[in-house]
Amino acid sequence: MKLNSKLFKLFKLFKLFAAASGFVTVVLGAFAAHSLKNSLSSYSLDIWQTAVFYQFVHTLVILQLSYLKPSHLLMRSQIWFSSGVILFSGSLYLLAVTGITKLGMLTPIGGVCLLIGWLYLVINIIKND
Repeated sequence: MKLNSKLFKLFKLFKLFAAASGFVTVVLGAFAAHSLKNSLSSYSLDIWQTAVFYQFVHTLVILQLSYLKPSHLLMRSQIWFSSGVILFSGSLYLLAVTGITKLGMLTPIGGVCLLIGWLYLVINIIKND
């Protein structure tokens, strides 16, 4: 199998991840607005909304990148963005609902993943423009 063929398959997986993540983002945002607003503190709702916002923004970035010409740098960017969404937003969702503050230790790791994704995107732009 050609290398480009493998990249195209990986980019399709990122499209699927982004589509699923977009769906989940809308569900989780609506869930907070309608079901959690009376059961969570305003602090926990703010945490939840931060998770929704970061997930939504990075979901759109992952989706957009998956429609560009495949490259290893873009693939790495998508991997880091996807990992960041899972760790950053995922830990914030769990923290908001459970109040387990130790989950907050995962949030900065997810944030670093998001930053690395942006760094790979910058490198891709410098190398390819």
